[in-house]
Amino acid sequence: MVLPSLALGLPAGALLGRVLDDALPGAFAEPWSRAAAARGLPARRIARQALRRAVPGVLPNIGLFMVGLTGGAVAVEQVFDIPGLGRLSLQAAMAQDLPMLQAFALALILLAAAAGGLARLAARLLLGPALRDGALPSLDRPTAPSARAIPLLYAALLLAVVVLGALRDPLAVHTAARLTAPSWAHPFGTDALGRDLLARVGHGALSTLALAAAVSAAALVAGVLLGLVPRLSGGLAETVNAVPPVLAGLLVAGAAGRGPYTPALAVAAVDWAPLATHTSALLRQQRAAAHLAATRALGASRRHLLRRHILPAVLPPVVRHALLRLPSVALALAALGLPRPGCPAAVPGVGPAAGREPPLRRARPLGGPRPRRRAGPPGAPGGDGIRRRAVAAPAPSAPAPAH
Repeated sequence: MVLPSLALGLPAGALLGRVLDDALPGAFAEPWSRAAAARGLPARRIARQALRRAVPGVLPNIGLFMVGLTGGAVAVEQVFDIPGLGRLSLQAAMAQDLPMLQAFALALILLAAAAGGLARLAARLLLGPALRDGALPSLDRPTAPSARAIPLLYAALLLAVVVLGALRDPLAVHTAARLTAPSWAHPFGTDALGRDLLARVGHGALSTLALAAAVSAAALVAGVLLGLVPRLSGGLAETVNAVPPVLAGLLVAGAAGRGPYTPALAVAAVDWAPLATHTSALLRQQRAAAHLAATRALGASRRHLLRRHILPAVLPPVVRHALLRLPSVALALAALGLPRPGCPAAVPGVGPAAGREPPLRRARPLGGPRPRRRAGPPGAPGGDGIRRRAVAAPAPSAPAPAH
């Protein structure tokens, strides 16, 4: 269980650590931190108090991650052959096992409600009476984050792979060069049909990242708008987050039909929930800031407060959160297997490159009739894609001699 735990925990831990890193500079810039440092308190103690000040903004996302990892670990469970909840839910959806799906959804919703309630309670306990009395300092970063060389280097490498792969033909088949090792002619090697893997990765990454960027932008807009109304989005975000992207894709395919935009609609329908939760947590703390109460007492309107004080403090960390979720959105689209709208099955993509038929192409509407299998001559593939041999009929037995 070590490798599956690392595969699930490292991406989630890195995302939560980056979100926490956005809040820590604001905590260290508060007056109490500077006063404590001037008095000579140990740096470890100041860091512990700053962590306590910044953690409440991240706690609601921790609860959502717990539920998301419980139900959305389909790919990890498939790779490591683990009979987990995500894999069982996918198998139940493909088999039209509605009682199993209902039990799975109910368990995840109950887990989401419990995790969300505990996260909100822990945030209130950490912030103390200052949240109720409106005496919290603002966690807005004093300066904009500086550009770092490592992310720019990674972006340049990804761009180079996409450009070099886009210049090659992803559908060219070289039967004499099947499953070859990386070389100058094929830097990433070839697949079982002799197709260049660099070309397929380049074309697939270009289409998948473009669609993932569009889905992330839509989820960001929806998450910010709903997060600014926490009474409306609180329970809704917890309920939506309890639905894994693969199961959401099957539900959308059953309700709206299988179309080129079904995966994008399915991922966008569930990806806004963490962003809305993050927006609500930051909004709750920003409303309790002392300078906001003073500005309100001076007669400032709600529109002025929203435009000049709340949005400048809430939008930058939520936008960075949405950018950090871009790889997970791309992986969710790849898991559904249709990364580019309107592309045929032969066009490469991150999902079809896995070599297995995506679940949305095998799925049928929930409760609908089973598809009929095509009849054909012996040796031809049937509706399930399996070639069957012609079986000769048994010869008639000779009649028994009369006695």
